[in-house]
Order: sequence, then C-alpha cells, then structure tokens
Amino acid sequence: MNTRKAKNGSVKNVPMHFKTMAQIDVPQGRHGKHKEVVTIILRDLDRLDEGAALKVPLSGLAEGKAKVRSALNRATRKNGHVVATASDAEFLYIWNTPKKKPAPRPDSQGANSE
Repeated sequence: MNTRKAKNGSVKNVPMHFKTMAQIDVPQGRHGKHKEVVTIILRDLDRLDEGAALKVPLSGLAEGKAKVRSALNRATRKNGHVVATASDAEFLYIWNTPKKKPAPRPDSQGANSE
C-alpha cells in the first residue's frame, strides 16, 4: 500500500493499481522471442564463406519464418550486415550479399564544360 496525504492533512492508505518490483530486477534492453536464433544466424553469417548460404530448418523456428525474417531484418539493419533470404517448404536460406557501393556523384562542373 502507498500512502497519500489528503487535503485536510491526514494520511490515507491508497492501494497501488499495479504490482511493484525492485528496479534492479527490471529487464534492460529488448530481448525478443527471436533473439537467440537471430544471434546464432548472425554469428554463422560472420563465418560463412563467400558464395555459401545458411540452410535453417523451418521446423526449428518456433514462431515461423516471417517473424524470424523480420527480426533478422531489424538486427542486420542495426549492425550493418547486408543479407538476402529465400525459402521453400522446408528451409529458410540466408546469405551475405556485397554492400552496395554508393552511386557516383555527378561532377558539379559537368564533364565537358568549357
């Protein structure tokens, strides 16, 4: 129970609307349902040979491929990985793709100006 001072100066016990806990026990950061599988995929992508793809069994993805793909997309954008995915009825395939080079900037004075 929490106490609150009334307008007349008396103290009342007022019940809390929500449960409380020690602040030290509050989880920090976003650790979603897919963190473990996405972390494993990213670790494997770091060690993957060029031209190879990871072959992740869909049966091992508890939440389904769409949700894992979405979580992987958020994680790769956050850490700068560039990956591609494909799937069939049994597997999710994931591979590294080369980072896109920035488009050349047009010459401010023109190529053939005189």
